[in-house]
Amino acid sequence: MPFCVCVSVYVCVSGCVIACVCLKIGLSRLYKLCRRAWRGRKAALVALLALVAGYIYHTNPELPEQTLQFVTQSLPQSLLSMQHEPSAPTLEEAISRAWDSLITAPSRQWGRIAVGVNACIDVVVSGVGLLQALAVDPGSGSDHDVLHSKEDLKETFIHYMERGAAAERFFSDNEVFQRIARAASEYPGAQLYVGGNAALIGQKLASYPELVVLLCGPIGPKLHELLDEQIIVPPESLQETDEYHLILEYKAGEKWGSTRAPQANRFIFSHDVSNGEMSALETFVASLEEFQPGLVVLSGLHMMEGMGRELWEDRLKEAVVAISDVRNEVPIHLELASMTDRDYMSSIMKEVMPIVNSIGLNEQELLFLSQAGGGPHSDLAAWDGIPDVGRVADILLWVLEQHGRADTESEADLTRIHFHTLAYHILVTVDGHWGNQQAAVAAGARVASSQACGLQAVDVSKVALKAPLNFYSSFSEPRESLVLDPNSPVTVWRRGNVSFYLSPVLSTEIHIFCSGFAPTTPKHSEYLLLVWQEEWTNAFAGTDWRNPTL
Repeated sequence: MPFCVCVSVYVCVSGCVIACVCLKIGLSRLYKLCRRAWRGRKAALVALLALVAGYIYHTNPELPEQTLQFVTQSLPQSLLSMQHEPSAPTLEEAISRAWDSLITAPSRQWGRIAVGVNACIDVVVSGVGLLQALAVDPGSGSDHDVLHSKEDLKETFIHYMERGAAAERFFSDNEVFQRIARAASEYPGAQLYVGGNAALIGQKLASYPELVVLLCGPIGPKLHELLDEQIIVPPESLQETDEYHLILEYKAGEKWGSTRAPQANRFIFSHDVSNGEMSALETFVASLEEFQPGLVVLSGLHMMEGMGRELWEDRLKEAVVAISDVRNEVPIHLELASMTDRDYMSSIMKEVMPIVNSIGLNEQELLFLSQAGGGPHSDLAAWDGIPDVGRVADILLWVLEQHGRADTESEADLTRIHFHTLAYHILVTVDGHWGNQQAAVAAGARVASSQACGLQAVDVSKVALKAPLNFYSSFSEPRESLVLDPNSPVTVWRRGNVSFYLSPVLSTEIHIFCSGFAPTTPKHSEYLLLVWQEEWTNAFAGTDWRNPTL
């Protein structure tokens, strides 16, 4: 009970007793007066109490102070000291403080990083507002793998908005798309930023003065103007026009018709031929010989999906050949993104994942990957709220076992997965290939938490812990019961020769867009970009990726 309440109660009780003594009113008479007043009007009782209090103060003005002193001396000392003791830190405060002590600067830094191959201009706009401006009425949702009209756009947007999920789609009709893009650019409050995973990653990494960053992609004049001047762009990557991606954001609780968003997120669509064909891939690989990077970051494979099976089958084979030409001693990270073609995702799993060292993906991409390959929990249509940690761990382990080097006899190169969702991050590594994992996943989660508020540091007054405090290492038996300790916010467990590292993200109801450092929701496939500055320098630069003991 608060100190002020305790004192008030004590004073009231003591005051009544003292009043009776001072006025020399018998208890029976006082009872009769009170009962009569209660049966009559309440105002009479109030007047009686006021009369008593006034008489007491008139006969002994020092009595209230004496009474308070008496009560204070009578209370336990421990109760009095409560007002001077600092309150216990909240879960969010404990986690934030623990991150600060857990994350240490790496002993070595990367010198040169090559990033490719998707780049564009992101137009960020209110999704509901834009659709209303296009004279589209709300209705029921329905998912479309490829968008052919405004009606398809509306239905797919509603489908994901009512789930609070992120998605990305290709818009097939260029003429209609250009009209929508023009309306989006002119919509009040619309903002233009650097877009595309590769360009965003390059832009983030360029903020490190000691890093030299090479960026390859279809880079038009506006995008080139927005890029950090420290980024090296091969002349072959420059083109006359920019590619635009439209990002329709919505807030948690936002309504449109009968649809209500359970959480903040975004829907992305484009008619992007250059990125769709990965036209800059050969330029990217050819530039590596001269640039001599210490790390290669690859993204943009998802863009080929909208171009049709005939194109992506041939182009994917060419991509595999190009990626295989990268020197073996240079680690390659592949950042995935939203896809809908199961055959295409299956081909990426079988042909691309085994020749890269690391991948990054979110909850939608992870579940679709399992659905495409017949993996664990592939019968789930979608995640129900925050993804279950046990189910996520099952799928991550399956990926490393089927397409990575969890099997010591496997020739695959994949030994690391970074899973990111709004509530937590999980870093999964095959033992013997990586180091500094705890600092890495903690750094990633901390950056995601600070960016959620649009700040450089975590503001615990604006964020909340949404990750579970208790969870299991697997959805099925045998499984280990695990606990998230706010004072040590990285939970570690092992399954065979694979280690898992989980750290919570302190999220807010209105998330912040990382592209261009402007306010909106984190882009689904670019959520990992929030962590590049710290997570990559911790995960890679702190140790040799092939020998974690160095």
